[in-house]
Order: sequence, then C-alpha cells, then structure tokens
Amino acid sequence: MSERQVMTRDEFIEDLRKRLRENFAMEIETATPNELFVAIGQIVRASYADSWHRTRQRYLEHKQKQSYYFSIEFLPGRMLKSNLLSLGMLDMVRDTVEEFGFDFDDVLRVENDMALGNGGLGRLASCFLDCLASRELPGNGNGIRYDYGLFKQQFVDGYQVELPDAWLKSGNVWEVRRESESVNVHFGGNVYMKQMPDGSLKPVAENERILKAVPYDTGVVGYENDTVNTLRLWSVEIPASEEGKYRSIEERRMVEDLTAVLYPDDSNEQGRLTRLTQEYFFVSAGIQSIIRYYKKTKMPISRINEYIAIHINDTHPALCVPEMMRILLDEFDLSWEKAWGLTVSMMSYTNHTIMQEALEKWPVSMVKYHLPRMYQIIEEIDRRFVTNLQGLYPDDLIQRTRIIQGDQIHMANLSIIGSHSTNGVAKLHSDLLKSVVLHDFYVLYPERFNNKTNGITQRRWLQLSNEPLAGLLDETIGTSWRKEPTDLQMLMNYYDDDRLLELLADTKHKNKVRLAKYIKETCNIEVNPNAIFDVQIKRLHAYKRQLLNLLHIVKCYLDLKDDPNRNFVPRVWIFGAKAAPSYTYAKSIIKAINETATLINNDPDIGDKMKIVFLPNYNVSLAEIIIPAADVSEQISLATKEASGTSNMKLMANGAVTMATMDGANVEIRDYVGADNIYVFGLTEEEVYRYYEKGDYSAQAIYDQDPVVRRVLNAFVDGTIPNIQREGQEIFDSLLKYNDEFFLLKDFEPYCKVQEQVSQDYLDQTKWRKMSLTNTAKSGIFSADYTVMKYAEDIWQIAPVNLHKEKRN
Repeated sequence: MSERQVMTRDEFIEDLRKRLRENFAMEIETATPNELFVAIGQIVRASYADSWHRTRQRYLEHKQKQSYYFSIEFLPGRMLKSNLLSLGMLDMVRDTVEEFGFDFDDVLRVENDMALGNGGLGRLASCFLDCLASRELPGNGNGIRYDYGLFKQQFVDGYQVELPDAWLKSGNVWEVRRESESVNVHFGGNVYMKQMPDGSLKPVAENERILKAVPYDTGVVGYENDTVNTLRLWSVEIPASEEGKYRSIEERRMVEDLTAVLYPDDSNEQGRLTRLTQEYFFVSAGIQSIIRYYKKTKMPISRINEYIAIHINDTHPALCVPEMMRILLDEFDLSWEKAWGLTVSMMSYTNHTIMQEALEKWPVSMVKYHLPRMYQIIEEIDRRFVTNLQGLYPDDLIQRTRIIQGDQIHMANLSIIGSHSTNGVAKLHSDLLKSVVLHDFYVLYPERFNNKTNGITQRRWLQLSNEPLAGLLDETIGTSWRKEPTDLQMLMNYYDDDRLLELLADTKHKNKVRLAKYIKETCNIEVNPNAIFDVQIKRLHAYKRQLLNLLHIVKCYLDLKDDPNRNFVPRVWIFGAKAAPSYTYAKSIIKAINETATLINNDPDIGDKMKIVFLPNYNVSLAEIIIPAADVSEQISLATKEASGTSNMKLMANGAVTMATMDGANVEIRDYVGADNIYVFGLTEEEVYRYYEKGDYSAQAIYDQDPVVRRVLNAFVDGTIPNIQREGQEIFDSLLKYNDEFFLLKDFEPYCKVQEQVSQDYLDQTKWRKMSLTNTAKSGIFSADYTVMKYAEDIWQIAPVNLHKEKRN
C-alpha cells in the first residue's frame, strides 16, 4: 500500500471512544456488538469520505468518460469487512475489537445483508462495481433502493415460507441521502404532439402523475487505492407539488410501495404494472441524473457519447433507450437522426438468458397507457427500423426482429436495436445467441455481438470468505495474487509438494468444521466434517436441476437400505436456494428435498453415511460460509440453459471440484483445469438441440426400460418419501406426463456414474488434493477484474484513473 495513509490502532480507539460516547453515551467496554458496528461503520465511512469526494471531483474536472451500470438487482452482501479489507484496516480493527473482549464475527453479523437481488444477476453487478473501483475505472451503479430485500426464507413443515426482509429497519450506515439531487419522474396522462410556430412538433403532456425519485448513494471502495465510485439507488417519494392529489393513506401507500419490494409477484396484472413502473422509475431517474451531471462539464450535448457510457444489465433497464431519446428530442431539440446516433453509441446491453420466456415482453396497452411518451418513441424506433431494412433483408426476418409484434413490446429487441453492443456472458452462451436465440439480429448486426465471460471478485470470495486459505496462499506464493488473481497459477509449482497438499487439506477441514457448527446451530443436524461436502447453491429453478441431484440422493438411499454394509463414502449434500414466491413447482422441489432430508437424516440404518442439509435463507453471507467448505460443486443445469453461472467460479477458487454439464462457463472451466480435474457428464449442446429438432425424446421409455429410474421415481409417489403426496405426484408427472422438459432422466445414469467416480477419487486423498489445488490455481482467470477491463476497453471505452498517483503529485 506504500504511501496510503492508514489509521493507527491508537487513532482508531480514540475515534471509537468518541463516536460511542456521542451516539450512545457509553464506553467501549460497555458497548454491545450493535453499537460497535454502528460506530465502526461511521469511522470507516469517514475514512474514505475524502477519497470519495476526490474521485467525483477528478472525474468532473478532467471530463473523464464514465460508465453507468443500470441493473434492477444489486447483491453487495455485508460491507463492513469488505470495506475494511480495501482500506487496509481489517487486521488492525479485528485485533483491537478482540483485545477489548469482543468476538469480531459478532460485530460483523449485526450488519444486514444488502439483499437487493435474486441471484447471479445482482451478485455479478456488485462484483463488477467492486472491480471497477479496484481497477481504478470510472464506473457507477444505478438501481432501486428497495425497502425490503428479496424475502427471508424459512421452512415450516418442509415448505418454503416467505417473510419480509426489512434490511433497513436499523438504518444503513453506508448510504448518503442526496435530497438536492432528486428528480421527478412522469407517468400516465395524455401526451400529444403540438405544432410550434417554426413548424416543428413538441410533445405536450396533460394530467400526468409525478413521482419524486430521491437518490441514496453508497461509496464503492477500491482495493488499496484512492478510488471510491458510487452505487446510486433510487427511492420513491411524493413531491410537495403533488401532495394534494393523495388524500387517503391507501393512495399514499400505493405510491410508496413502488420501491418496496424487488420483483413484485407478476402472476397478476397489478404486480406486472408495479414491475414496469419500477423499471421506468429507476431508468428515468438515472438518465436524468446523468444528464444533470453532464451539463456540469459544459460540453455540448452533441458530444455526450464521448463522455457517457450506459450499460443495460439484462432487459429490465431497456427503457434507457427511449428515455435517452426523450431527453435528447424533447429537452435538447435534437433531430431524430442525431439523437438516435448518440443514443446507440452510448448504450450497450448484456443478455443473461437464452430462455425465451425470460426475455421480457410488455403489453402494448400497458405501456401506452402508463408510459405514453415512451410508447410514442418506441413506436417510432420500430417504424424506422422496419423502413430502413425494407428491401435489404427478407420481410419475415424484419418482422421477427421488430420491437412491437402484435400486442407485445419485446424489450430484448429494443435493447439490441438501441445499442452498439450486445454481449453474452460465457463463450457457449454468446455462440448460442449468435447461432440460435438472437440469430436474426446477428444477421443484421454481426459487428455488435461479442462475448464477455462472467467473473467473480476474489477479494470477497477468497480473501474475505476464506481467510485460512488466503493466508496459506500468501505464505506459499506471496501476496501478488491479491491484486493479480492469475498469479494463483504459481500454486501449480507445488503440485507434488506433499506438505502443502496436507496444509491445503487442513484449511479445507477447518472450513468444514466451521460449516458443520453452523449447520448444528441452524438446523440441529450433526454432520461429519470428514464426509464429502457436496454443494448446490443457486436459485431454485427447474433448469438448474436440483431435482436431478435429489434423484441421485434417493438412489443412494435405496441402495444403502438394500445393503447397509455396502462400501459407501460418507457424503453430506448441502443445498441453498430460494424459489420465487409464485413458482409452485420450484417450491414443490424444496418440499421434496426437505422431506427426503427428514427421512434420511433420522434413519438409524443410515447413520452418518448420508446427510441432507437445506440451509434456509441463502444469501451472500451464507454463501461465504458454505463455499470455503465445499468439496464438490454441483453445476448440473441442462446444457444450453445456464448463461454462465458464477457459483461455479466461486467454488472452484476455493478448491471444490466441479460436477459439470457442458453448459455456461463450465465449458471454459473444463478448458482451464483440464478434463482430469472436473467431472463432466450429460447431454451436449448438439444433442439437446437434436432432440428439440426431432421431437423424439421419451421420458416414459426411459422409465419403462430402466428399473433404477423406475424405482427412484416411484419413491416420490408410493410413500417411500413421506409427506409429499401432492408434491411427489407433481414432480412425477412433470417427468413422465409432461415428458421431462430438462432431460433429467436422460442424464440420470451418466450423473450417477460420475458421482461414483467422485467417491472413489475422494478415497485417494493425494489425488483429490491435487485436483483441489489445480482448481484454485486455475481460478484466477475468472476474476471479474479482467472481465470489467474487457468491458472498459471493448464496449465502454473508459480508461483507468490513478487517483493515488495524482494525490502524491
């Protein structure tokens, strides 16, 4: 860290005493972890305040081109430990707190997870922000400050129950409310074009509903540098001018509920409308905020694309395109052609799915009524798109790629047409976008398509969550890997070093003991840390195939019941997953896993040989406990369905060996670690598409011909697994009556085969440790540092700003 000023222990104690007295009228010795957390959080925020101010000033004064990452989800998790690490204060603060007799982990646990996301999409966005700041790149986040996180998951009688996640109930020490930078967002009403004296047309709005968007900024602290970028989250309020329109508590509540929850239930009309309104709310507020900032540079609007890059993370922020057009047309009086050229050159889009049902579409009537100006602009973009392509391309291709088709507005089409770059998030995914999912657009705009394989930040997923391993790496290969993750490759020099292999195994065992303790405290289940810890942590979705994992577990159970003395390598299956509240099939799978767990965990014939643990309320903080303890990483989605995956990268970095279909980034993981250090099984992309083409897949035939499959499936409906009469039948029918949409039964036998291989290999501990070492050593390439550097260079054209060097000069 050389010349960076880091607070000393004595300065920290003095500041801590002062803040505890001012805030709580108490001494350190009498404080509780809650009060310590608040006081330490304030100290940390104060310690980066100057750098945050300087970062903003430097970008403005030097007219630095900045990127703005628009995402409906952000999943930063807890931030105290992360900020302490980045500021070089972690060891000093921990040691000081523990000298006063406190458990530092108790202080960390006070902080609520900032769980403003559902899974990989939101965690990726947070990793990217961390990496932008750590690589001194001028990039900011823009999203929604939800009053409640996704939801708190509990299990009652094996069923998922959703409770509100009131993460803000104790305040948020990291955020700064910036009332002076509030903006108004307009909805509804009637918008018509009025002819001006010069003959031009100007939109006139009547009877609009106006909402106030208030920004709350959080500093994103770069690792051991002076860069602090900004995550800006918007909260809704009623503007003073509109107060009189909301006469009842119910009317006010409807407005305030706009930013209450992430992903309101979209199985009904009101839920869908809330979601559309949320999307326009944070897009409009964010774009207006960017325009306000750009005006401060005193540069002409015709050059805005030289200074601003806007990224659309999945389709939720697709309205960035028409909203930017609205401002350039209506407020700056640019011609359509000029406004469109600027908009396209500023916008870029990441596609995160190949599943058609996940590509957002909105009813024309809903957009037209609630966002009338947006609809007018989208309609004109669509009209010009068709006009410009007529005669150059076949009519059927033009019709398939239109934004407005029938009574639906296709947000992915809007995002592609309105931006200069569309990227996938793994090589396989990007290839499938070009060849299958978005092939028509690839024909039109081949130069716009590119790949940016997802990444993770090793700072959180190795340095913070696995300190025993991080410390061992420092002692073995030095500390350069902390800033250049590809330096983890140096670990391969110790591939045959028995002493290091033993030490790596010891750190894994310590992490397994820690997780076992957590499982006992949380679920009251005793697990054996010497067993294989087999982990599947991700959203609960049929395509991710947690059910395939469960089918294999049931097979193992039935085999052991047949012969309790058979050779069986003890295994603990660990699940972490939330199902969307309205996704009944996913919730049935949760119920089935939990009831199978109750059956197996309490069967005296089985003992310690098999345990199933479904940890409730999976989030970033829980992931930080599970991932370092994993031996096996389950990445078993049907090939072609998972865009990338990032849990695969986190688990790999922590030495877990991947159980993989050739899907998403698993393909690239296999390429880096080699076929001997990963377990590959299942249908390939070509085989999956062949089944789709021929339509000749028969789950019933597999059931009829394979007695093992038949016995395992029957266990769901014959009472073997208790208390799942309805859910078991639903699962049974999904596989047979509805022909097994995600080909579980086809992949079942090869999956069981490689699982047997896992057990055999685990018995050869030298072999297993070498596989584990190889996975950690090869994981650096999947650092999001490198991913964002590619985005910065190829898509956003933003350059690093060395504030630390400038400060010295």
